[in-house]
Amino acid sequence: MPKVQFLDPNESRKGGSIEFKPIPVNQYNKTVKDELKNFSKDELIRIYHDMVVIREFETMLNLIKTTGEYNGVSYNHPGPAHLSIGQEAAAVGMAFTLTVEDFIFGSHRSHGEILAKGLSAIAKLSDDQLSEIMEKFFDGSTLGVVKKGFNGSIKELGRRFLIYGTLAEVFARETGFNKGLGGSMHAFFTPFGVYPNNAIVGGSGDIAVGAALFKKVNRKPGLVVANIGDASMACGPVWEGITFAAMDQFAKLWEGDMKGGLPVIFNVMNNQYGMGGQTCGETMGYGMAARIGAGVNEDQMHAERVDGYNPLAVIDAYKRKRKVIEEKRGPVLLEVLTYRYSGHSPSDASSYRSKEEVEAWQSHDSIIGFGKQLVEAGVATEKDLATVTEDVKSIIFDMFKLSIDPDVSPYMDMEKHPELIGDMMFSNESVDAMLPGKAEVNHEMAENARVKQLEKKERFAFDKDGKPFSKMKQYQLRDGIFEAIIDRFYKDPSLIAYGEENRDWGGAFAVYRGLTEALPYHRLFNSPIAEAAIAGTAIGYAMCGGRVIPEIMYCDFLGRSGDEVFNQLPKWQAMSGNVLKMPVVMRVSVGSKYGAQHSQDWTSLVAHIPGLKVVFPATPYDAKGLMNTALQGTDPVIYFESQRLYDIGEQFHEEGVPAGYYEIPFGEPDVKREGKDVTILTIGATLYRALDAAKILEEKHGMSAEIIDARSLVPFNYEKVIESVKKTGRIIISGDATARGSFLNDLARNIAELAFDYLDAPPVVVGSRNWITPAFELEDSFFPQPDWFIDAIHEKMIPLKGHVCKSNFTDSEQIRRSRLGV
Repeated sequence: MPKVQFLDPNESRKGGSIEFKPIPVNQYNKTVKDELKNFSKDELIRIYHDMVVIREFETMLNLIKTTGEYNGVSYNHPGPAHLSIGQEAAAVGMAFTLTVEDFIFGSHRSHGEILAKGLSAIAKLSDDQLSEIMEKFFDGSTLGVVKKGFNGSIKELGRRFLIYGTLAEVFARETGFNKGLGGSMHAFFTPFGVYPNNAIVGGSGDIAVGAALFKKVNRKPGLVVANIGDASMACGPVWEGITFAAMDQFAKLWEGDMKGGLPVIFNVMNNQYGMGGQTCGETMGYGMAARIGAGVNEDQMHAERVDGYNPLAVIDAYKRKRKVIEEKRGPVLLEVLTYRYSGHSPSDASSYRSKEEVEAWQSHDSIIGFGKQLVEAGVATEKDLATVTEDVKSIIFDMFKLSIDPDVSPYMDMEKHPELIGDMMFSNESVDAMLPGKAEVNHEMAENARVKQLEKKERFAFDKDGKPFSKMKQYQLRDGIFEAIIDRFYKDPSLIAYGEENRDWGGAFAVYRGLTEALPYHRLFNSPIAEAAIAGTAIGYAMCGGRVIPEIMYCDFLGRSGDEVFNQLPKWQAMSGNVLKMPVVMRVSVGSKYGAQHSQDWTSLVAHIPGLKVVFPATPYDAKGLMNTALQGTDPVIYFESQRLYDIGEQFHEEGVPAGYYEIPFGEPDVKREGKDVTILTIGATLYRALDAAKILEEKHGMSAEIIDARSLVPFNYEKVIESVKKTGRIIISGDATARGSFLNDLARNIAELAFDYLDAPPVVVGSRNWITPAFELEDSFFPQPDWFIDAIHEKMIPLKGHVCKSNFTDSEQIRRSRLGV
């Protein structure tokens, strides 16, 4: 909603038609002989060599999976092996012109792309650069395996290093590129520009866009390639990634050297099948995937289909598309036509296609065809090509034997070090700025109108007589979040934030009010209404070295970004073997008033997923301190905010919310009210209803309730809660999440185990009803209310004299509700 762009109805309502430009299809028609002036003989032979490496590598994997041996050496590999035999020219052509500054992302079928990009990097790096990379990586542990007894050149050593590191990763060995935690479908090696490959179909479609955003915003050289399959064009992450990459604002609103499109190429490896579905003629309707570009923007994404059976055709396309990227006219859509001879996986018998079809494509085999052209052009003899093949087979066999040797290529020793994987879940680092340099801002922070306004606000909610200041005067929870975020924007030049209505509106809940004036467009901007892209691009941005705050406007919309939040964001640090960091702070608001699709508390869903840190502040002091901690760290944090509380003042920290910087450690609950008869542990906005209940308990029943605000779900330190239970003997755990399957129950179970000897009654969970969230007018029947706490104590813990229950916490009612599923 930029005011600078006037939407003129007189123009918008004019009649006319949309015209499309022709999309080139397989127009490259040169031979090796025609290209001799553009390629050296060594380069042409290297293209052949690299294709043969991929073919033999995957042939070896196929034989292991189908026969249990390779060259007479037995090995059982129970893990996955999605092969791309037949697609070698497409992979090598894609990678040939790319430098180490160019990043590729891939899919579950990416062995060929890893090897092609790695071999390309080795060819371009100097010996000193290559040696430094190999020696530094995991302190040389991978290099040590392949270097022992080897006397060849650095480039030859690099080839051994690449093949071994990839294969050791496929076989889950600790000496693999990701310590065996990524495996076949996730292997990668960032020093060569090979970024994560994704087991989820289309999973790289938005993550790669985030990497391109990182390069653009931080002025990093190179382009990004999203290698995705033809079937992935049906997947949300791909469509949302394309939508994000094609936003008009890059060319129309971003200023100075930031003006222009993202440096990203969507490289559709069209092998014409998605598992057993034939994309053209069965499961899709585009005919040719390149057609899709016409519907995205006026440039039609510079879409083109090229013959992926001819490596020179793909190389030619990449040379031309790089110019488009360098002219800041991305994104680009390139469809690379290819074919896989093997099934989706070795267990796939390819019953969905005919033997004649496979044989027809094999008769066009890219390695055989390119080899013939090399001989015809006088680049190599048949003997030369045979020598290349023999050399490749020898090195593959040698690396295979090394990778399965348990002495030189061990698995992680989980018996000796049982917490190894756990130690890799989080990086737990503290970093002021992810990148060096001066942060780009529009004015000094002290000049910011919102900052000046906050200087005049009352940072504690009550005056010296205990009377509350007016809402207008109180420093609010939204102010605490803002103050932490603007501080980090001035400290960390890599920090960006985006989401729906983030810029001109100041955020849907006024948290960002004042940031629009402080920050240039490329640091704070509106995204499409595409939650998967918001989350996915943030992941790509972070894994390349930046810090990012994506916003999901309503908690309920997490469902729209489910794969990214549950399957991608939490896992890459551990799956990388801690090579990657993930400094993403995802702001998620938990609502009310708006019914069943906008008012759900889904904290339990997020807390269930290993690899995410989860916090939910309920006071301005905690909001600022926890946000500071989140933005100082290098781990993914889901930062929940209650829409009920944005305007609440600080009622507990009597010194007020400090104007300066401070942190609150994750995992430490906070006692908000001391008591001795019952403990109430709360999550989020329920804190204030628990406080109301405590007043009722004290005034009507003479009981003293101790109120503890969890503040953090993951991690969580139980020590303070156990100490409270030792004193009170009773505990209620409460939050706005529906009770069934909630994190509240997890807390209750652990407390029951840890504090069993001190409990006079079982822990009681007071959550929301297992219903849809009703309209605002009916919410008191759905969310926990003060009288619910009193009823729970009366029914489950200790009878309260004269108390008449308004809600029902009896055993019979609990059984009835469970029987009905409500």
